[in-house]
Amino acid sequence: MNRKPSPGELEPIETASKDELQALQLQRLKWSLKHAYDNVPHYRKSFDAAGVHPDDLKTLADLAKFPFTGKKDLRDNYPFGMFAVPREQVVRVHASSGTTGKPTVVGYTKNDIDTWATVVARSIRAAGGRAGDIVHVAYGYGLFTGGLGAHYGAEKLGCTVIPMSGGQTEKQVQLIQDFKPNIIMVTPSYMLNIIEEFTRQGLDAADSSLKVGIFGAEPWTESMRAEIEARAGIDAVDIYGLSEVMGPGVANECIESKDGPVIWEDHFYPEIIDPITGEVLPDGEEGELVFTSLSKEAMPVIRYRTRDLTRLLPPTSRAMRRMGKITGRSDDMLIIRGVNVFPTQIEELILKQPHLAPHYQLVLTKDGHLDKLEVLTELRAATSPNETANLCKEIEHMIKTYVGVSTTVRVLECGSIERTATGKARRVIDKRPK
Repeated sequence: MNRKPSPGELEPIETASKDELQALQLQRLKWSLKHAYDNVPHYRKSFDAAGVHPDDLKTLADLAKFPFTGKKDLRDNYPFGMFAVPREQVVRVHASSGTTGKPTVVGYTKNDIDTWATVVARSIRAAGGRAGDIVHVAYGYGLFTGGLGAHYGAEKLGCTVIPMSGGQTEKQVQLIQDFKPNIIMVTPSYMLNIIEEFTRQGLDAADSSLKVGIFGAEPWTESMRAEIEARAGIDAVDIYGLSEVMGPGVANECIESKDGPVIWEDHFYPEIIDPITGEVLPDGEEGELVFTSLSKEAMPVIRYRTRDLTRLLPPTSRAMRRMGKITGRSDDMLIIRGVNVFPTQIEELILKQPHLAPHYQLVLTKDGHLDKLEVLTELRAATSPNETANLCKEIEHMIKTYVGVSTTVRVLECGSIERTATGKARRVIDKRPK
């Protein structure tokens, strides 16, 4: 399945020159700023307060003059205050779960839905998919953008879609065995659940019809990619997106290079900023990813702070820039006794241990006035108490050496770590007093 597309299979913009791409971006950026300013009271107010007007944008670099948009702005304008078209022109609404406050609501016009399907179709094609392929969608359907975003994109490409959604892991395996899809779209953590269910049923996931997995909705490491590819016998490709900007399909890796998701820059303009100062950083430097939509009608977003920490990389397989693996989130960063810790740092160390399964949780508590971090991991198979104790000591030493924080590591029996029936794994359990 690992095939490089012929030039005729790509859209012209995917192989455009830098000058052609930037000319299109500038044209669309001018439209998007004016559309937001003219039709969204929040943007008119924030632009005016910052002393800028859409006409001030003469070059792409001028975008740095405009104010950021954050999740709080979306919540403050709940439910439909950020819409730039009459509600009657909004054909669909999605929303976040709202676990930390009011949900963030996003809306789409008919054209927006078509644009979204187009970039997801482009993403699936970049991952090696072609018309006629069978795509098993195990992202959740509903207000979460994953399921329907993947579904419409796969149909747009001309694929046969199995709209399985999340959960019912036994049935996931049954349908994969019976319907023989060659592509699966799902979170990487839930893919591991599916692989384990194959094993539980006495089957080898690597013998299934699946050839490509398009994984997103949560950060995952190169170690987890290697784990999934080895156990499932597939190419594991990264898709990136977030509801506030569009949904899945903002960026996607190309199967021929697997060197970071290509950002579809004709629709989403990226910046990397210093998360503290807001200063725009040059390509290659790590910081917080910021997006401005270039073609969204219902709900344009101007300099939306994603909180994802990454960097912009030069083009390779396509004419557009890539984003590096997300190293964490500027608002999910754990500070343990003055040390900045990201769950993915610890995941990398756990996945280097052949005796450990790729499941873990970080449990935060208070020891007096000090934060305490406990790392729960899980064995692949039974080992002696002495081996388990040595494994705990080794991981504690590695975390101290490479991350810089002291931890208590507990290695549990196989199957002890909480599994997610749908969606994202719960990596951090914070038991500290609020």
